[in-house]
Amino acid sequence: MSKVIKIRRGLNIPLAGEAEKILQTPPLSAEYAIRPPVFHGLTPKMLVEEGTPVKVGTPLFYDKYNEDVLFTSPVSGTYTQLVRGAKRRILEVRIKPDGRNEHIDFGVESAGSISREQIVSKLLKSGLWPAIRQRPYSVIADPKIKPRDIFISAFKTTPLAPDMDFVVNGREAFFQSGLDVLGRLTDGDVYLSTQTGETMSKAFTEAKGVRLHAFKGPHPAGNVGIQIHHIKPVNKGEVVWYLDVQDVITIGILFEKGIYDARKVVVLNGPEILNPRYYKIINGAQLSSFTDNNIKEEAGVNLRIISGDVLSGEQIERDGFIGFYDDQVAVIPEGDKPELFGWLIPNTDKFSVSRTFFSFLMPGRKYRHNTNIRSGERPFVITGLYEKVLPMDIMPMQLIKSIMINDIDMMEKLGIYEVAPEDFALCEYVCPSKIEMQTILREGLDTMKKEFA
Repeated sequence: MSKVIKIRRGLNIPLAGEAEKILQTPPLSAEYAIRPPVFHGLTPKMLVEEGTPVKVGTPLFYDKYNEDVLFTSPVSGTYTQLVRGAKRRILEVRIKPDGRNEHIDFGVESAGSISREQIVSKLLKSGLWPAIRQRPYSVIADPKIKPRDIFISAFKTTPLAPDMDFVVNGREAFFQSGLDVLGRLTDGDVYLSTQTGETMSKAFTEAKGVRLHAFKGPHPAGNVGIQIHHIKPVNKGEVVWYLDVQDVITIGILFEKGIYDARKVVVLNGPEILNPRYYKIINGAQLSSFTDNNIKEEAGVNLRIISGDVLSGEQIERDGFIGFYDDQVAVIPEGDKPELFGWLIPNTDKFSVSRTFFSFLMPGRKYRHNTNIRSGERPFVITGLYEKVLPMDIMPMQLIKSIMINDIDMMEKLGIYEVAPEDFALCEYVCPSKIEMQTILREGLDTMKKEFA
C-alpha cells in the first residue's frame, strides 16, 4: 500500500474554462517545429540543410556541449526553415509534413534483454533523451551520469491541468513498458506519485517495478520537485531524473514498436476557449491546427495564449508552436485595460489570496483571471506569504535574495539544488512585491551549474 503524504501549504487557483473529457484528433498542422530555447542551456548545431527530406526520427540537430544528445523530427516531410532571433540565435527548426508518416526503424527490443548502455544509446539516437530531465538545475539529463533515483508524477495540480487518468487511457501497456526501461537506468528506485482520491487508473495504482507514494493537498502537490522534497530530497553531489507520464509512454512505444511516436494528448482550456477539450496532436504542432474557431473573439479584449500552464508556461502567438514538454494550452485575457480605483472598489468578480474582495465568501466559484499584476515592482520585504504556498522546508525569500546578490555559499545552504522555477510559481503569484521569482531562480540555477561544471 502506498504511503500518503499530506501537503498542507499551497493554493488552488479557481480558473474558469475546465475541459470536457472529449478527445479529438485535429488534421495535420501545416508546419511543425522544434524550438531549441525550450531546452534550457542548449546550444544547437544543425545536422541537415534546408530542403532535406526527413522521416520521423531523423536527427535535425545536436547539443554543441553534448554531441550525443540528438533532436529528431516529429513528422516525416521536408525541413524547410531555420528561424533565427537576436544574435542569430536559433529559435525554430521547421518541418513541412508530407502526410506519409514514415518512421525510422530503431528496432524492437525488450528492456530486460539489453544492457543499460544499449538502452541509453537507443534513447539518444531516437531523439527521446531530451524527455529525461534532472535535478539539480532542471535541465536535460546528462547521459554519462547514473541517477540516484527517477521520479514520475502521475497527476498535476496546476490550474486546469490535464487529467492524467484520461491521458493514459488506452496506453497503459506502453506506460508500463516505459517504466520497465527506466528501471534499468538507475541502481536506485523509480518513484511514481499519485493523488489520493483522484488517481484511479490501474496504470498508476497497479504499476510494477516502482515505489508508489500518494499525495493529498493543494497545488503545488503535483510538482515533481515538491514530491522529491517530501520523498527523498536531493543533496549536494546527487543527481535524480524526472519525466512526464506521456514521455514514459513514448519510451515504451519506442521499445515495443521500434519507432519514435511523437503523438501526445494536450488539453486546450481557459476562460477564453469556446469548447475546452483534449486533442491528440503530434509534438511541435502549430497551435492554429487545433485552436482555430475555438477562441472567443470579443471586441477590445486582447488575449494571451500560453503554451503550458498559466503559472509557468510560455506566451506564444496564435501561429506559434507548442512546446516540447507542454501538454496544455491555456487562453486568458491580457488584462491590459486600466481599472478605476483598482482593488479599492468592493466586488465579487475577482479572486484574492488575502481576502481583499468578497469572493472568499464563494469558495466554489471559478474566475476569469487575467494577466494584470496591478502595480509595478515594490520593495522586497518580509510578509510570510511565500511560506504559506511553498510546501518545502526552505526559506524562499532568503534563497531569492542570496541569488540576487550572487552568494553561492548561501544558495547552497538554502537548498537551491532542490528547486526549479515552477516550484516558485505560486510564490511569484502571491508576491506583493511583484518580483519575478521564477526568472531569478533560473538565473541562480545557471550560476550554480556554471560554477560547478
